[in-house]
Amino acid sequence: MTPPPTLSPQAANLWLEDERSRQAAGNRPVLTSEDELTAYRLMLLIRRFEEKAGQLYGMGFIGGFCHLYIGQEAVVVGMQAALLSGDQVVTTYRDHGHMLACGMDPKRVMAELTGRRHGYAKGKGGSMHMFSPERYFYGGHGIVGAPAPLGTGLAFANKYRGNDRVCLTFFGEGAANQGQVYESFNMASLWKLPVIYVIENNRYAMGTAVERSSARAEELYNRGSVFGIPGEQVDGMDVAAVKAAGDRAVAGARAGEGPKILEMLTYRYRGHSMSDPAKYRTREEVQDIREHRDPIDLLRKRILETGHASEDELKEIDRETRARVNEAAEFAQSDPEPDPSELYTDVTA
Repeated sequence: MTPPPTLSPQAANLWLEDERSRQAAGNRPVLTSEDELTAYRLMLLIRRFEEKAGQLYGMGFIGGFCHLYIGQEAVVVGMQAALLSGDQVVTTYRDHGHMLACGMDPKRVMAELTGRRHGYAKGKGGSMHMFSPERYFYGGHGIVGAPAPLGTGLAFANKYRGNDRVCLTFFGEGAANQGQVYESFNMASLWKLPVIYVIENNRYAMGTAVERSSARAEELYNRGSVFGIPGEQVDGMDVAAVKAAGDRAVAGARAGEGPKILEMLTYRYRGHSMSDPAKYRTREEVQDIREHRDPIDLLRKRILETGHASEDELKEIDRETRARVNEAAEFAQSDPEPDPSELYTDVTA
């Protein structure tokens, strides 16, 4: 087994892992047919939603910052599948996919992106700052590293209340170098808090390769070892592998074992934000990942191989998903803007 020569070392390792897993299918994490199709629908919804958001941004309907999640869909879908109702999620500014995975309405998410009245933050939060307590989604946050202490606080509240809930706390590999992350690790381990720290390692942070910015970049999952926090590195392009790792981590946290770190090896196809030309990597590298490691294509192939759905059925899912996303875009463009008086609401508690 020889990976394509233009793959980066990390991508080549993932490619080899996938090929080995295909040859030893009995040892490969698997999903039920129902779980596979549910994951496929949700990953495809996130992909099509983000593609549409990119189009609307280019047309001027979305202002400010906009960070797309294209390529990383398997991480949030697999982790969300490991949760129970009432478990919480807190994440970064690359948050649209997390919102959709939590079950938030695509119409209202898109309306918030366009600054409209029926957006989740009434048009005042935009792409990076949405919230849905009814879906246990406690925000996208624009400060790098901020989800770690926020998620730790949610987990502290869970333990204090004895409600058996677990908090998923997402941040990127760039944020893994922030001091507040390690303060959070210390407290979470000290008090055995039910929190899972998910490092979405898409390799480039805001544009600097992880090898150039992080010591021992090959094992970010070990960053909590000095605090006694176990870690695991996961193929973040394989939704089944993500869910399997998520199941183990969440079960341990719910049983009182305390925090765990999951480093998801993933990749973003677009720039850091819509204004990023991503000149720090080659087009060939991105194309190799798309061809060999795309999370949706990998799941699609698995569904077809197992006979859990036909080619025509998957095409119909795509048609339904595109129609749903187009409907959300139309709603977001026609929804009225907030009344100017909204500037003064929700400012203080």
